[in-house]
Amino acid sequence: MGQVWTNPLAALPWLGIPSSLVVSGLPFFVIILARYFLVAGGSWWLLYARSGRLGEGIRYDIRLSVLSAGVFALATAGGLTLEGFGLTRLYSQPQQYGWWYLAFSYLAVLLLQDGFFYATHRLFHHRALYGWFHQGHHRSRQPTPWTSFAFDPLEAVVQAVFLVAVVVLLPLHRGTLLAVLSTMTVWAMVNHLGLDHLPLRFPHHWLGHWVIGPAHHSVHHRRHQMHYGLYFTFWDRLFGTEDPAYTERLHQGALPPSPPSDRAVGKPRRDRNVQTGSDRE
Repeated sequence: MGQVWTNPLAALPWLGIPSSLVVSGLPFFVIILARYFLVAGGSWWLLYARSGRLGEGIRYDIRLSVLSAGVFALATAGGLTLEGFGLTRLYSQPQQYGWWYLAFSYLAVLLLQDGFFYATHRLFHHRALYGWFHQGHHRSRQPTPWTSFAFDPLEAVVQAVFLVAVVVLLPLHRGTLLAVLSTMTVWAMVNHLGLDHLPLRFPHHWLGHWVIGPAHHSVHHRRHQMHYGLYFTFWDRLFGTEDPAYTERLHQGALPPSPPSDRAVGKPRRDRNVQTGSDRE
């Protein structure tokens, strides 16, 4: 079983990260962290703050999110370095590929990212990888907005490398890249909203059959062998990892309630016998 990193500075010499990249990444670290506290903190204040305190599970999620912000900031600085050498395919003029390509590339990146996330997310639930890549994200049985960016550091590296690879391999307008990153932030936050703080069917009417929301993702935080997608439900349906009862419960408006022990306060889970999703593989 792996361990959760808690001191990124100690890891820098071992990883061989140049100090110039760290300095270049500092402004992005501040921006990413500010965005996280604005989106997650704002959602928490609106939906949770009046019904519970900031529990240990949430404080742990915030610590992981700070580490993730550092990873994505370094990736951003690295991407800009690659751009300086002419190694990315980012462009600024929409006419270069046509206005239609802005929408096409946006949807294409979301589909690629969703497929990549599904594959790696399912892989990281394998017992040999779970402790190293994903265990920290599941410390809280009931997710909150603070959980939305709480990647384990190694998982954050994998997801950040994907985004760098996208700008190296695909022509992408800068505005489109910003739209993708904004979508990822907002969608992750929505997926981790607690069901006990929302109208039961929000946003799970007909959209719940096609896009992932808090009800769909909350199943994953209870049954780790189900629901690995990020944006869309079809990967889970295609590969047989969607809860067979999810659609039926969606129709009946009988989505499962949150565990009472974790409501609002974000208590960390201490059960070490939870399936990681690979126990049947």
